[in-house]
Amino acid sequence: MAKVLVIDDDRMICDALMELIRNIGHEADYASSVQEGLEKNLAEEFDVVFLDIRLPDGNGLDILPQLRELPIPPEVIILTGLGDPDGAELAIRNGAWDYLQKPLSPKKILLPLQRVLKYRDTLRNEGNNQPPFKRCGIVGNGPAITHALERLGAAAHSDASLLLTGETGTGKELFARALHENSKRSRGPFVIVDCASIPANLLESTLFGHVKGAFTGADRSSCGLVLEAHGGTLFLDEIGEMPLPLQKKLLRVLQERKYRQVGGSQEVSSNFRLVAATHRDLNEMVQKGLFRNDLLYRLGAMTINLPVLRDRKEDLGELTQHFARYICEKNAIPPKTFSDNFMETLARYDWPGNIRELVNVLENAMISAYGHTELFAKHLPERTRIAMLKHDLVLNEDSYTNTNFTETQTEECGTLPSYKEYRGHVLEQADKSYFTRLMEASCWDIERACTISGLRKSRVYDQLKQYGIEKE
Repeated sequence: MAKVLVIDDDRMICDALMELIRNIGHEADYASSVQEGLEKNLAEEFDVVFLDIRLPDGNGLDILPQLRELPIPPEVIILTGLGDPDGAELAIRNGAWDYLQKPLSPKKILLPLQRVLKYRDTLRNEGNNQPPFKRCGIVGNGPAITHALERLGAAAHSDASLLLTGETGTGKELFARALHENSKRSRGPFVIVDCASIPANLLESTLFGHVKGAFTGADRSSCGLVLEAHGGTLFLDEIGEMPLPLQKKLLRVLQERKYRQVGGSQEVSSNFRLVAATHRDLNEMVQKGLFRNDLLYRLGAMTINLPVLRDRKEDLGELTQHFARYICEKNAIPPKTFSDNFMETLARYDWPGNIRELVNVLENAMISAYGHTELFAKHLPERTRIAMLKHDLVLNEDSYTNTNFTETQTEECGTLPSYKEYRGHVLEQADKSYFTRLMEASCWDIERACTISGLRKSRVYDQLKQYGIEKE
């Protein structure tokens, strides 16, 4: 017997769903708000949650990450009165089982419910028989990375091609290696091809090999990396950079598992699993004629979009500790600790370069602070502190302006300050904020502050004195 929770503020829908669920032999309960639904999930374990999007105290999609963090998370079926493609995409990316549009018929409800309950039974029966998943260096336990790992675990049980998408630095090669190590091909080779770093005229022979004399400089034969991957996994990184003529040849290889080497007359066979990765939008490239649509279908039998670091700040502490240990061992640096100031500064940054940028920033900071046991924000690279300073200033100014306009609109007629007074007050606050942040970013070094701001020393000193900005 399964336990099902309906979260919807329409009591008639709740009653109808609960009656339907009880009639097929399962327990049912309901909640009429986001908060009540979350509290009930924290208090007891549910197998399935029917979740409405528009609720009195918020958007139902907002609690999906929290539901996924539960020790045994329920499967979530989204209910909505509006057909919202973006909402559907967000729901599926956050692990929802299905997305149903109202009005609901019994058939529309029963089919996905029966399927999800069968899936839960399979999990219970097979869960103890599954070998532990090897993370292969993938760090973090937040909802975004956990969802990606769950999809990776599912992909590891098959031999289908996998496409990894996501921004540069999100760990696509690490995920490809983890897939290989957890698959039935783990004893075979794992061959990496960086399509972006190999010249287009050499990529074909690098992949498929060539016979001696096939072209100028081919003084010996080469079997090629596709053949080297026989029995294992071939990882094509940045496949979006592959030229169109070579895409056609790759498509045939994926279909037939046979090909001819450059300059060769006989067909060669290779049994490999393909994992491809890209930071580019392949669907957009297809529309522009830069990528083959049929190849995209063949690559994307399964697709995993890797989360960016700015969307998984909850993993930042664990990632920092993990890479700090690695950096210390690599550079023979004594172990370091991190101040609250250091960690708060990391959390404020958006990390456009993702994990790769985090590693570089930490290594720079730890080497520059070689003689220190504890790291502070001042030890971070100057470019990182300046980027955070500019980002914070924009946010502060936007927040201040928006707040003051909101407050002004609520004032009675005739009580608005003059434009001159208002403008002076806004500029004063902006200047004070800027010079405070400027000194923090420059570690209270006047020469460096002048370099960053482009101002003379006398101007910087005047501003510090005017606003009473002093080093704590």
